[in-house]
Amino acid sequence: MTVTIDLSRSLEELERDRWPAPPPDATRLIATAHALRSRPVGTLTVEDLRLLIRQDIGLAVLLPLAVEVLRDDPLAEGHMGEGDLLRAVLTRASAIWSAHPELAKQLTDIVSGLSDLPPDLRSVVERFVDAVPRS
Repeated sequence: MTVTIDLSRSLEELERDRWPAPPPDATRLIATAHALRSRPVGTLTVEDLRLLIRQDIGLAVLLPLAVEVLRDDPLAEGHMGEGDLLRAVLTRASAIWSAHPELAKQLTDIVSGLSDLPPDLRSVVERFVDAVPRS
């Protein structure tokens, strides 16, 4: 099943959920997440995807986009280093993968072809593969 996402629309538009402005004393993370939700999803960088996904924001929209990035570059990196987008995606709660088994399968296919991973990332991959629902 292929999901079509209008890349010219923001998370706010796609989810039909406008957040209130962040409070004046909001952390940089909160302010950034709020700002990213109003940008067209097609303009989000690897780092933007990593940040939002790690915060469990917009997963239904952003995980398919992240899987596309990972298909082309499994070790795509934002500001946290090589493979940080993959780590963010793989460490989401198992419920999201139960709700989106086709994405879980695509991701399993992507990670099954990886070798020579750092031990910490290899263990994240193994935990994901062991936990992902089987069809």
